[in-house]
Amino acid sequence: MRYRRLGSAGIQVSELSFGSWVTFGQQYGVDEALACMEAAYEAGVNFFDNAEAYAGGKSETLMGEAIRKAGWNRADLVVSTKIFFGGQGPNQKGLSRKHVIDGMRASLDRMQLDYVDLVFCHRPDPNTPMLETVRAMSWVVDQGWAHYWGTSEWSAEQIRHAHGIAEREHLNRPQMEQPQYNMFHRERVEKEYAPLYEDIGLGTTIWSPLASGMLTGKYNEGIPEGSRATLPNYKFIREGIESDEGQARIDKVKQLMPIAGELGCSIAQLALAWCLKFDGVSTVITGASRAEQVSENMGALDVVDKLDESVMERIEAILGNRPV
Repeated sequence: MRYRRLGSAGIQVSELSFGSWVTFGQQYGVDEALACMEAAYEAGVNFFDNAEAYAGGKSETLMGEAIRKAGWNRADLVVSTKIFFGGQGPNQKGLSRKHVIDGMRASLDRMQLDYVDLVFCHRPDPNTPMLETVRAMSWVVDQGWAHYWGTSEWSAEQIRHAHGIAEREHLNRPQMEQPQYNMFHRERVEKEYAPLYEDIGLGTTIWSPLASGMLTGKYNEGIPEGSRATLPNYKFIREGIESDEGQARIDKVKQLMPIAGELGCSIAQLALAWCLKFDGVSTVITGASRAEQVSENMGALDVVDKLDESVMERIEAILGNRPV
């Protein structure tokens, strides 16, 4: 495993990390969660991602219990959560000072932790003044409840606005962003955020590197039973696959598979390694429903150096979506 700094921060995160979205609390319980986390940990993964919204908080509970059972040294882990979607009440969602603080307390309690290393504002909140949110997040860091705070799915303009307020008010500034990034979703990470990597030292912890499973090839011949696209809460994945755009992407996956074969890897490993080739990526968040999948994902690390300029250009010719 190799490690990268989180933008300009001193903290280092494993190039591949492990996230609990979809699986924890929905597809399996604590024993399965522990098995997957142990497989990741043994491969050198130190960053484990979560959120208050995942499985209505149950995901955090399972991850916290798995960490407790594993008995790992807390200093060896980088654990995150995300605050925004806390509940249905008027003050149980968003980025008001009240929900940021209430949400953080609840997350730490569910995870049985004194602190998380990273906390993200899970979405921008147009109903809360930016100054209030920045002050609240900075306060969370000052309390020692988190070491760094950042954003998820914020525009470059919103990130720069928050950063400017933090600088002006002498508050802890946002350090990282968690955006979607994969072969089919590139514009924001590669183009919109491009000035922020140098200007403010932005780090990124990217999610959905396999495009909701599309880049595993498992949907090439339809939607198999038991896949996440069949889960009731993820109907949007099925709809995306069955759309005209989804079918066009599956055609590109089929064209990419011979390249993966030549490199001696799976299409999923190729897609993960491709994400790591972009300098603006600090870590790629992977997910899995079995420990064996975790181990297979880790094999992407051996593919990165095989993606030389000629291979990358062949991939670009198939994708045809390089941001201008």
